[in-house]
Amino acid sequence: MKKNITAIVLISMLLATTAFAQKKTTELKIKTSAVCEMCKSRIETAMAYEKGVISSNLDLETKELTLVYKTGKTTPEKIRKAVNELGYDADNTMANEKAYAKLPPCCKKPDDPEHIAH
Repeated sequence: MKKNITAIVLISMLLATTAFAQKKTTELKIKTSAVCEMCKSRIETAMAYEKGVISSNLDLETKELTLVYKTGKTTPEKIRKAVNELGYDADNTMANEKAYAKLPPCCKKPDDPEHIAH
């Protein structure tokens, strides 16, 4: 009987440790200033290389970037900053000015005089 209880306790501890060690993922939605297919490609490609990001999809109609990421590897703030460093707004954080200036004319915001629509 004592061996059974010890075995049950050990198995329970092993299962709890395994569950705790697994990486938790979560979904994040970010409103961006992206406007075209080049923006979509640029952002999704960059997010593929961002530490902790598992997947990303930018819906150009809503300008919403949906990501799945590992919570132990990155944070929403780091992801928003990565989007900003590409030259795009991310929710309430503004694009990096130097990166925005380097965007092609089609990727500029519609109210920017340099914007040229495809």
